[in-house]
Amino acid sequence: MIKTALAAAILAACALPVGAQTIERMQETNKLNMGFRTDAPPLSYLDGTGAPAGYSLLVCGKVAQFIVNELKIEELEIELIPVTAENRFEKVASGEVDILCGAATITLERRELVDFSIPTYVDGTAVMLPPGSISSFSDFEGKSLGVRKGTTTEGALANTLASTSVTAEVVTYDSHIKGMEAMQDGDIAAYFADQSILLYLNLGINSAQDFQVMDRLLTIEKHGLALARGDDDFRLLVDRAISRLYDTGAMERNFREALPGAEPGQAIQALFLIAPTLP
Repeated sequence: MIKTALAAAILAACALPVGAQTIERMQETNKLNMGFRTDAPPLSYLDGTGAPAGYSLLVCGKVAQFIVNELKIEELEIELIPVTAENRFEKVASGEVDILCGAATITLERRELVDFSIPTYVDGTAVMLPPGSISSFSDFEGKSLGVRKGTTTEGALANTLASTSVTAEVVTYDSHIKGMEAMQDGDIAAYFADQSILLYLNLGINSAQDFQVMDRLLTIEKHGLALARGDDDFRLLVDRAISRLYDTGAMERNFREALPGAEPGQAIQALFLIAPTLP
């Protein structure tokens, strides 16, 4: 049994550096593999023309340019690899994807499989509602509230209602679009989702009725670019690139390009301020 456990430990240690030579491999092959979500707007998705788009893609594009300049790679081929919510981290761990450019919350559980860059975005559960309709969460008492079925937001809303002793009807929907339609029809008083999703949905609303996305977050989720574990040199290179983007104001410009007309909330503004600085 001891020998078996020791052998397993040795094999696990040998397996860690799957992506540990990412920089050397890039210099040899002139290729960088970037994974992206096709269904997580506004951070990572396919636009109306079928092209990859979103805040995280903008960040990764500038990170790639930084890598080209730092490593002096004349022609770096960027291959964009579609991933799903289910297989994205496995593709990073296996070495198929070098950088995951999507909507990926940094958690300790996920760090058992992959590593993460410094934070690139802050998201969390927020609420959309008609302007001036409530002044505090207690004003939701007796009202109908919408949320997408089967999401972490559904649980966050239930926990918030329980902790505030507010009694409200929670109506679940199969898609955010259906939830927004219910908002426009007046079937629900508010709709809960990730703040980034609500900002994106609000910008696309074609309605005479205006809505607002509240800045208060019920949960805080820091996003980062997922990388292979055990590759400190590559992670440092990516972190330096992201730090440069913060230092030059490019991260805020990425936000405004991905969400034209939306204003960054307090959590995002704080991230812009406290991001690591360059020497």
